Amino acid sequence: MTGQVVSLDGKGVGTTATLGSGIETCDTADDLTAINRPGTELVIWRRRLPLCLQNWLDHMDPSCLPDLRVLVRPGDLRRALPPHLDDCGVPPGDMRDLLIGDVDDLVSVFSRIIQTDLVDVRLERVSNDACWRFHRDFVEARLLTTYRGPATEWVQPIHAERALRDQKMFDGPVEHLGIHDVAIFKGNCAASGSGIVHRSPPIMDTGGTRLLLCLNKRSAASPEAWSPEKH
Repeated sequence: MTGQVVSLDGKGVGTTATLGSGIETCDTADDLTAINRPGTELVIWRRRLPLCLQNWLDHMDPSCLPDLRVLVRPGDLRRALPPHLDDCGVPPGDMRDLLIGDVDDLVSVFSRIIQTDLVDVRLERVSNDACWRFHRDFVEARLLTTYRGPATEWVQPIHAERALRDQKMFDGPVEHLGIHDVAIFKGNCAASGSGIVHRSPPIMDTGGTRLLLCLNKRSAASPEAWSPEKH
């Protein structure tokens, strides 16, 4: 496994490394394009964002963490996001600008790799176990990264069916994304039998709150597309 420390701009050596069948890790945002290779089910960009941003988010009152959804063209994200952050009570300043910049970068990367003009952006405050069940996403592909709290858990394909069957009773190995890691998962719409089995880490009993970014193609569940004329 590779794992280079990188900053918001994703600078580093462009390499990928294999982690089990159909799983790859990489060192730069550009190398997330590996998800388009036949047989690749999951690509993980191992990265670390500035410590000042992590500290800011970790010490923010959970009630002020973002909890929003917006459908945008990549070039509109920096204009579309601030009003939603204002509504959530996220204080303005350099740290908020860093967060917006990172989301903007990831929206552009996802749009380019998945070849979609509109990206459904969910920046979610999570304090329950709503997605605790092992599952495959009903999408072609999805990008996930965690800004605060424990990150997404997943299982190697060899253990997938047992995890789906046993759920809370599953006693096999569970893999964990790291905080700030960026992962693109194929879902079961990519092909028959495709999709990495994963879940949100159960946190209800911990009293903690996560901040999760989820990017998807436009779907029937997406909100109306953001446009400057309407805002």
